[in-house]
Amino acid sequence: MTEQQPTQFERGTDGPKVIVAGVDGSESSLRAAAYAAGLARRQHALLAIVYVQPVLAAGAAMGAPVAETTDEIAEDLVAQIRHETERVKGIFDIRWEFHTFRGDPYGGLVKAADQLKADAVVVGASEQAGHRIVGSVAVRLVKAGRWPVTVVP
Repeated sequence: MTEQQPTQFERGTDGPKVIVAGVDGSESSLRAAAYAAGLARRQHALLAIVYVQPVLAAGAAMGAPVAETTDEIAEDLVAQIRHETERVKGIFDIRWEFHTFRGDPYGGLVKAADQLKADAVVVGASEQAGHRIVGSVAVRLVKAGRWPVTVVP
């Protein structure tokens, strides 16, 4: 008969340490960020808010100021997040960071989740009709099966 070793309890390691929330300025993505903020607060996790700046080769080739436009969106998102953080300061305190990546939304979120060592990913439901045919970013993230994914309507 072999002697069984007692199971050692790991204190403070349950739950996610990093929660990635994908934002693009849409209402559903902002709801997803708010939901992720609540999770991060309750779990004492870091909230990593990620905006993926689309690379539009066709728009850039036609002389459209794509980079400036996506930079403006990123700056606006940071301003909104800072405003909301200040508004609830003292009531809800969470650790958060804002990251921007360039590329397609799915690829950018995968890269962000990998680099930030995400334990969970939260995104808004797609508001574009075409995604019912091609597949939304949320569906593709779920199918990747690399992290728990929460889709917020």
